[in-house]
Amino acid sequence: MNSLEQAEAPRVVSLIPAVVSGNCHDLKAFERRLTEYIHCLQPATGRWRMLLIVVSVCTATGAWNWLIDPETQKVSFFTSLWNHPFFTISCITLIGLFFAGIHKRVVAPSIIAARCRTVLAEYNMSCDDTGKLILKPRPHVQ
Repeated sequence: MNSLEQAEAPRVVSLIPAVVSGNCHDLKAFERRLTEYIHCLQPATGRWRMLLIVVSVCTATGAWNWLIDPETQKVSFFTSLWNHPFFTISCITLIGLFFAGIHKRVVAPSIIAARCRTVLAEYNMSCDDTGKLILKPRPHVQ
């Protein structure tokens, strides 16, 4: 990261000096809870991602074998699917996973962080993908 990027990047603070008056216990509790919640989602998200990758690779491999088989062009569509059970099962599994909402489970921490950023933007704050709050510097008005 060069010096220009460092100067433009928002700085991550612990929020203790960010609050000029009063307590910041609520902000620290919010940050702690948000970080804890996103951190708890990470293992499950990793497992869903791994499952999606495995099923996608199986589907792609099965599709390749299905397409290069010379019998596929000579028989009906359903017969060719019946002749390639690996592709058929992996494709049905992939479709079932998408109907079950795997596309949302894979990116759940990012969705939560994005929604928090939307709400925190009103307070001149943001958060990173781990849940740490970021204080945005106020623009200088002249």
